[in-house]
Amino acid sequence: MIETTPSPVLTKKDFVSDQQVKWCPGCGDYSILAALQTVMPKLGIPKEKFVVVSGIGCSSRFPYYMNTYGFHTIHGRATAVATGVKSANPDLQVWVITGDGDGLSIGGNHMLHVLRRNVDVKIILFNNEIYGLTKGQFSPTSPVGLKTKTSPLGNIDRPLSPVSVALAAGAGFVARSVDNDVKHLTSVLEAAARFKGSAFVEVLQNCVIFNDGAHNDFLAPANRKDKVLYLEDGKPLVYGAEGEKGLVHSGFAIDAVDINDSNRGQVLTHDTSESTGTLAWTLSQFDYPEKPVPVGIFRSVERPAYHEMAEGQIAEARKARGNGDLDRLLHSGVTWTVD
Repeated sequence: MIETTPSPVLTKKDFVSDQQVKWCPGCGDYSILAALQTVMPKLGIPKEKFVVVSGIGCSSRFPYYMNTYGFHTIHGRATAVATGVKSANPDLQVWVITGDGDGLSIGGNHMLHVLRRNVDVKIILFNNEIYGLTKGQFSPTSPVGLKTKTSPLGNIDRPLSPVSVALAAGAGFVARSVDNDVKHLTSVLEAAARFKGSAFVEVLQNCVIFNDGAHNDFLAPANRKDKVLYLEDGKPLVYGAEGEKGLVHSGFAIDAVDINDSNRGQVLTHDTSESTGTLAWTLSQFDYPEKPVPVGIFRSVERPAYHEMAEGQIAEARKARGNGDLDRLLHSGVTWTVD
C-alpha cells in the first residue's frame, strides 16, 4: 500500500504574500484583495495551481500581494497573457485583475475575445470610473459631466457598462458586486471561481484620491436598500427597506414600480440561466437614478470551455495522424539556407 500525504488545509493567511500592500488608505482595493484571499482556500485547489495576472493600474499591483504564481504584464494585455497561461496549463485556475481603464480602453479588444472564446479565466474588473494610477483622467466608465484633468469642462463621452460589454461578448458568467459589502463580494467571487468558463465580475470600487464617493449615492449603507437591487436566482426582483418596490414588464421594457395588490403578481423573477440573456441585458442597461443599481449574478450559463475544445482537436489530430515530429516539420517543404 502506497502511503500518501493529505493536502494541507489552507487558510486565508496562506494566500497573503510578504509584500507590503501599497494602496492609498481607504482604497476599495483592500476589500477586494481580502475577499479573494478568503475565497481561494475554500476551493480545495492546491496553492500552486493558482495564477494571478494583471495589466497596468492601481489594481494591477494585485499579484504582488497574493502568495500565488502571478504575472504583472503590460497595459491592456492581461487577458491575452492569461489565455496563453490557461491554454498551456489547463489544470491551473487563472485570475485576471484589471480596471475600467486597463480592461475597457486599451485592453477592450482583448477583453472581448477572451470572453467570446469562453476561455476558462476569472476576471475581476475594478471600476472606480477614473484613471487612478495616472492621476485622474476620465475613463471609459466615467459619467457624463465628470470634470477631470482631461475633461476640465465635463466629460462628454457616454460611459460603457462593463456588465453590458461582458454580456454582449458572450461571457458565460457575468456579475457585479461592490467593495464595501465584503460578504456579498466574497459570495460572488466564490461563484465565479466555481464556474467553468469565462467569468466576469465588475466590482464598483472607490478611489479616495481622484474620484472619492463616486458610488456613494447608492452604495452608502443608508441608501443601499432603496437604491440597490440585489439579484438572487429564482427570487422576485424586489428592493426597498420592506421590499415595497419591484420590477415589472412594460411592453418590451422593464419598469421599477411601487408594489401594490394590483401589480404584485406581475413582479418579475430573476433567472441567471436564461438562455437568451434578455433579462440580464435589460438589467445591465438600467440608468440610475431612474432605476435601481443591480448587483449580483446577471448570468450563469456553462458551455464547453476554450481549452477543452482545443484539447479535443489535438486529440483527434493525434488519433488520425499520430504524434507530431517538430524537427521533421521544420525541415519539410521548401527550405533554404542563409549564408
